[in-house]
Amino acid sequence: MVHRFEDPAKWSPVFDSPDRDAWQKPQSLVRHLEIKKGMVVADVGAGTGYLMSHLARAVGPTGKVIAADIEPKMVEHLTLRAQKEKFPQITAQLAAPTDPKLSASSVDRIVFLDTWHHVPARVEYAKKLLSALRPGGAVYVVDFTMESSHGPPKHHRLLPEQVKQEFDQAGLLAEVISEDLPDQYIVVGRKKTP
Repeated sequence: MVHRFEDPAKWSPVFDSPDRDAWQKPQSLVRHLEIKKGMVVADVGAGTGYLMSHLARAVGPTGKVIAADIEPKMVEHLTLRAQKEKFPQITAQLAAPTDPKLSASSVDRIVFLDTWHHVPARVEYAKKLLSALRPGGAVYVVDFTMESSHGPPKHHRLLPEQVKQEFDQAGLLAEVISEDLPDQYIVVGRKKTP
């Protein structure tokens, strides 16, 4: 069953809490994504848009950020937030629990921040992500360690080795990368070069 986060007003104080930056380290996280100016980056499961402005600054005015979520009210919230924060390079769009709704060969980076554990049928989903990547593209899963004091109950968490295995099964070249996040790990799945 997919956990729903339908109400932006309810979740904004949680997802956009000022103390989140201390453990989420958004600037450091964006550096790990190896984003270059002009890239197209998709934030899948964008929620209230916590990472959106950081990604928009990374891609610059010539790049594009796709903030995708499965909740129509969140997509509306993301659209308004992008307008309010004056980031015309951000587009919010509706995804489905089983489909990110990203066009083939359309994005350079895809990030799942604290959301991969919500995805059903993850190997099949990862195959759709692979199809959406441009040559040299990569998918990044940033999720909670078992030891983290933040995040979902432990029985909902995934080990990084499991995420790596799911990516490998989907045809991505996956690795757990070193990071400086106190409560999380990063798994990257790269599109293999022919």
